[in-house]
Amino acid sequence: MKISVSWLRRDLRLEDNHAIGKALASGLPIMVLFIFDENILKGLPVDDPRVTFIFRRLEIINSTLIRAGSSLLCLKGNPVKIWEELVLKYDIAEVFLNGDYEPYALERDQSVEAFLTRKGIKVNRLKDQVIFEKDEIQKEDGSPYTVFTPYKRKWLKKFRESTVQVIKTGTGLYFPVTHILPSLCELGFRKSSVHVRDYDLSRLDYYGEKRNFPAEKTTQLGPHLRFGTVSIRQVISWLDPIHEVFLGELIWREFFMQILFYFPKVVDRNFNYRYNGIEWKNDEIEFKRWCTGETGYPLVDAGMRELNSTGYMHNRVRMVVAGFLCKHLLIDWRWGEAYFSEKLVDYELSSNNGNWQWAAGTGCDAAPYFRVFNPTAQMMKFDKRLEYVRTWVPEYGQAKYPEPIVQHNFARERAIAAYKACSSNLW
Repeated sequence: MKISVSWLRRDLRLEDNHAIGKALASGLPIMVLFIFDENILKGLPVDDPRVTFIFRRLEIINSTLIRAGSSLLCLKGNPVKIWEELVLKYDIAEVFLNGDYEPYALERDQSVEAFLTRKGIKVNRLKDQVIFEKDEIQKEDGSPYTVFTPYKRKWLKKFRESTVQVIKTGTGLYFPVTHILPSLCELGFRKSSVHVRDYDLSRLDYYGEKRNFPAEKTTQLGPHLRFGTVSIRQVISWLDPIHEVFLGELIWREFFMQILFYFPKVVDRNFNYRYNGIEWKNDEIEFKRWCTGETGYPLVDAGMRELNSTGYMHNRVRMVVAGFLCKHLLIDWRWGEAYFSEKLVDYELSSNNGNWQWAAGTGCDAAPYFRVFNPTAQMMKFDKRLEYVRTWVPEYGQAKYPEPIVQHNFARERAIAAYKACSSNLW
């Protein structure tokens, strides 16, 4: 029996899924596939919360497919080798997948597509995780935007002229085969104690005025967009004009995605080469104190402890702790970016990298090098009652709480001098 295959990756849902919808409309029975990519999994802890979250979503998808007379094919290994085995076992006519834009994903997909094409199998790569892809929002000369504000203006103009609709899955046939979903243990992992919470958009009306206060409840949408348990189209459809600030955050997400696509060097290099000469202090003991939340700056320490405990950190606090690492401690932003990549349940390369370079002042659209946030002032402005700080730093105000690792005024002047000295092109 000829079949089509829908390969899930960052789109862990059956509803409002472009690849699923197009596969069902193809007229052939479809088999739904997910691959635990060993190239991504290597180096992860056995109780990584993101793997647990993915597995839970796969269980839900599999249950739905069983009710439809099918099941999810879940495999682990090298994707290219797995596809080489699949084409021997099944008569595959077409493959449907939703595009991914990170460097490794692009390389992987190109390798898989080249192999399938040689086998005479048509590959359909579709837009799903963004409203507008990399080449849909460009300058008049066809070059990419590197500053957010004009990108946002162009994005909003195109959005108003477009019709963005939730995709109707439609009807079709699932391939009537029963696969046994492997257990987490069989995949080489165990259940994480860190729970990824459901998203909650019930307070969006107050997002603009409340978003900077870490004690306030947040949407928890990050990991769900990251792994596609809800579509960006569905989220957009729930927004009203009063949610323009929240919409702006979604536009930032797409801005950083296109930056990563056009400038893949940013993965491990400064976007702005003028700052390549910064003499980072890179003190390993100070870095460890930052990681564990023992800097003596309550807002910084609260953020790091929240991250270590829950895999999450409030966005305002992320900005403060990132700026503190780079400018107060003069530690290379790449150290902090790597630590966040290990801990964040909503880790996304493009946004994580873009925001770290923004905080460090080395990115495409960055905070000026002379902007050095005062963590104490930020705490008094956004956590005046210390609700957030007391939650994560209960010993604050007691003798056992450490003294500040560095004085703010000294650190600020040192950072400005280091940035100023690294390049004569700064002025």
